[in-house]
Amino acid sequence: MKMLQILFLLFILLSSTNALVQDFCVANLKGPDGPAGYPCKTEAKVTADDFVFTGLAKAGNTSNIIKAAVTPAFVAQFPGVNGLGLSLARLDLAPGGVIPLHTHPGASEVLVVLHGSITAAFISSANSVYVKTIHKGDTMVFPQGLLHFQANAGRKSATAIVSFSSPNPGLQITAFALFGNNLTSALVEKTTFLDDAQVKKLKAILGGTG
Repeated sequence: MKMLQILFLLFILLSSTNALVQDFCVANLKGPDGPAGYPCKTEAKVTADDFVFTGLAKAGNTSNIIKAAVTPAFVAQFPGVNGLGLSLARLDLAPGGVIPLHTHPGASEVLVVLHGSITAAFISSANSVYVKTIHKGDTMVFPQGLLHFQANAGRKSATAIVSFSSPNPGLQITAFALFGNNLTSALVEKTTFLDDAQVKKLKAILGGTG
């Protein structure tokens, strides 16, 4: 029994060592996406293009209800970040634009303002609010899983680059989670303390049913 335990521990050690010395694991996006990420492309099929993403150079389309756009460079768009514990995105906010209250279940976030001014905040699990208006060159961090938002604080457009501590940080926007689904209005009213007219108005705006 003791020998089996030793062999098991040796197997784990060797497996971990092998994982650490692997240079990269470019995502094979045709494979399944699991907790450990996508399976690796065979090295013979990996090219320099797998490690380059050009999508952050172009501003996103802010002609929408939130007057904002997020351009992701997650593993699905940027296969080279698979297994590296990081990803990026570009945030564009037109005047009056906002990224509504949301959370990333799988990653912490660091935001760097490229131009303009952004009011950003996160809410701790104790319901303490940490809010700050930040400007060009400023950086703010948002801990993993906590609700947070970003809003344009100026009269001109604002742009930021955000970095995540996961190739696939996940995203859940609170307003869409409540009003953009098929949960019945009666249940939404009960859980949010909003009246029927308010719930139905928000469901109509955000595409919910029920």
